[in-house]
Amino acid sequence: MRRLRDVAQQLLVSIDQAAQVWIVGAAYLLHLTDTCPSADETISSYVGRGEMRGARWARVVAPMIDRLFILLGEEPGHCRRNVETAFLGAAPTP
Repeated sequence: MRRLRDVAQQLLVSIDQAAQVWIVGAAYLLHLTDTCPSADETISSYVGRGEMRGARWARVVAPMIDRLFILLGEEPGHCRRNVETAFLGAAPTP
């Protein structure tokens, strides 16, 4: 059962990453952002980076995503906690 849960979690992450590419990609093509999407980044990570930069849209979206994950049992600050280390210039942790 644990292996099934692990695979399901990875599938959900890949769907999240694909959705981020579609959403940010559309905004990029429409010149609404200068950030090209990355297939390695989740929506939460992208929003967390925007929030860290002080982007107004991210300050609106991050609390909504954070509330969803609080309902799923996580601590507050999901978006900032999930910013991909590659985008922060730090080495990824194993």
